[in-house]
Amino acid sequence: MKILKKLFWFGVTFVILILILTIIANYKINSTTTPYIKDNADELPACKVGLVLGTSKFLRGGVPNEYFDNRIKAAVELYKSGKIKYILVSGDNGKKYYNEPLDMKKELLKSGIPDSAIYLDNAGFRTFDSIIRAKEVFGQTSYIVISQNFHNQRAVYIARYYNIEAYGYNAKDVSAYNGFRTKVREFFARAKVFIDIFIGKEPKYLGEKITIGE
Repeated sequence: MKILKKLFWFGVTFVILILILTIIANYKINSTTTPYIKDNADELPACKVGLVLGTSKFLRGGVPNEYFDNRIKAAVELYKSGKIKYILVSGDNGKKYYNEPLDMKKELLKSGIPDSAIYLDNAGFRTFDSIIRAKEVFGQTSYIVISQNFHNQRAVYIARYYNIEAYGYNAKDVSAYNGFRTKVREFFARAKVFIDIFIGKEPKYLGEKITIGE
């Protein structure tokens, strides 16, 4: 019984510590990234590259993913406003028949973005990977991240911690009902940012350098 009690209180203490870390992480990320993230493209500086963070085109059952559609629209808006010259689409292509970057590229082409302006990062398995690879593989030390506000906050925080002059352009969010599970995951994902930084996490893959715009 004593061992069970010790295990119980150990578990309770661990959960409390995780919650405290998560609350601190959310506050820190929200408070430090606000000046760099905008809803209006006119308020952003011009950058060579816009980095679109990947997500699946469809949800379970073949339902269109609003996060995906809205990120594409935001990328097109930013490109056509002249704030960026190239679009780097970064996402998961870990399976043969699942290719987030290619899906994004196809939609960008349909929206009138020229093929020469689009670059694919097929190893953006996580936001952390996408942010670091944009610098280490694609050579960008300043860029605009394109995603929903909550996602941009985490991405810009990671980027600026690693000395990347990153900004965020907010794609339209989805309804509270449709986005509830995503927001819950995001709340805890922010604690993972600090853990990754603490342990010196590296992207799953780096690889050969790719030059954008030459």
